[in-house]
Amino acid sequence: MADEAKAKGNAAFSAGRFEEAASHFSEAIDLAPTNHVLYSNRSAAYASVHRYAEALTDAQKTVELKPDWAKGYSRLGAAYVGLGSYEDAISAYRKGLELEPGNEALKSGLADVQSMAARAHRAPPSSPFGNIFQGPEMWAKLTADPSTRSYLQQPDFVKMIQDIQRNPNNISMYLSDQRMMQTLGVLLNVKMKTSEDMEKESTESEPRTRAPEQESFKSAREPEPEPEPEPMEVPDGENETKKRKAEAQKEKEAGNAAYKRKEFETAIQHYGKALELDDEDISFLTNRAAVYMEMGKYEDCIKDCDKAVERGRELRSDFKMIARALTRKGTALVKLAKCSKDYDPAIETFQKALTEHRNPDTLKKLNDAGRAKKDLEQQEQFDPKIADEEREKGNEYFKQQQYPEAVRHYTEALRRNPRDPRVYSNRAACYTKLGALPEGLKDAEKCIELDPSFSKGYTRKGAIQFFMKEYDKALETCVEQINKAQRGEINPEIQQILSDPIMRQVLTDFQENPRAAQEHLKNQQVMHKIQKLVSAGIVQMR
Repeated sequence: MADEAKAKGNAAFSAGRFEEAASHFSEAIDLAPTNHVLYSNRSAAYASVHRYAEALTDAQKTVELKPDWAKGYSRLGAAYVGLGSYEDAISAYRKGLELEPGNEALKSGLADVQSMAARAHRAPPSSPFGNIFQGPEMWAKLTADPSTRSYLQQPDFVKMIQDIQRNPNNISMYLSDQRMMQTLGVLLNVKMKTSEDMEKESTESEPRTRAPEQESFKSAREPEPEPEPEPMEVPDGENETKKRKAEAQKEKEAGNAAYKRKEFETAIQHYGKALELDDEDISFLTNRAAVYMEMGKYEDCIKDCDKAVERGRELRSDFKMIARALTRKGTALVKLAKCSKDYDPAIETFQKALTEHRNPDTLKKLNDAGRAKKDLEQQEQFDPKIADEEREKGNEYFKQQQYPEAVRHYTEALRRNPRDPRVYSNRAACYTKLGALPEGLKDAEKCIELDPSFSKGYTRKGAIQFFMKEYDKALETCVEQINKAQRGEINPEIQQILSDPIMRQVLTDFQENPRAAQEHLKNQQVMHKIQKLVSAGIVQMR
């Protein structure tokens, strides 16, 4: 039951229904209160809807239940970041990295929070309202007050608050937003009057403020028009910023159009101008990196991608944008790869991109890079001579019944020459002796795939299927081997030996008259042919 509720929670979380996901995880926790994964998942759901206090409680429970699980400290760090407790977040991420030094999510989280803490120390808020937006109690107040609770469901409002947390001086940019005025009133515990409240109050107070003697002239006088509210002054700096951002977007659009027309140099110039006008949009860098990619300037592409990632982390840009930059960098590294080791940084970069945002295109590129590396490794290691030496060593260990050692040498032989069916057949025999029947069956099938005329592959496969009690399949394999022999699809030399009347009589004597068979073995030609049949798996000597 707990697994079912957990699965529903995971599905809701993936669909972006975080409140529903938290509800399902709570149900699962009631059924399995000691499962640390459930608390971790609910912490993530709470953090996604900015309920950082609850997220912190669940993260602390996760670490309590599983103190050696690195992901718990990642949840703990994220909750502390949401609450503005940067030092506690840094401590949590560092504890996680002590347990799992290579965890990319922890590394990324630590880098982000250190950057945020550094900015907070460098630029203390000069705004008189700056401090009220810091700390966990701010979110609690906004959630508790009915007038601001609904704002927390609005992404643009949440971004506005986070921007003020990063730089309190930016509050002047949002004073024209009535939601900000309402928020200030809640945080300062004062009643902030909006334009509607002013109009309502003036209407209600007019009869009370009018003198008694003036009321006699009420019908003769026309009501005085209410003064229109004066437009709020917008700082010149804000207007200038908006203007530059708009111009930057125009340059970006011009660059996109030039890119589509294959006018790459022109596109680069437009993206460069956009960056000069607005350095807070990393899409200008990723787009220019795409142009460099098309031009074959992979080093320049990588530099722009690195700048985009670094700047994106400073600005806390969308994870999808950072993932796009990393994916583009990985693609450029693949283009530059000349040997198998060159694929390692590309694979690592794709893995980092997937930790930011799991994108099917990035996953495909990661798998393609892994396959390309493996193929190149095989080409670099290909050496038939060493492969034969390893196969002979494996044969010696097999005769001595040292099957694990034999497997090790056969595996090395296949690494040096993966196209030799004999080695797969030999290793299948070792696996059979060791009782590793599934592995042996896989090798036998690979042997047949490489050389359908190699009859010993069918013998190995049929024997393994028999030991696995798959008698019908074993019979089919034997029939397939016989049919191929009858059609002459096996080795022509073997086929010729089997069709020789003298050899047919020799084989009959082996079954019915062992004494006569011993005489046949004195003939060198007969003995040679018998050895051929034994090697092909047609005849077994006991």
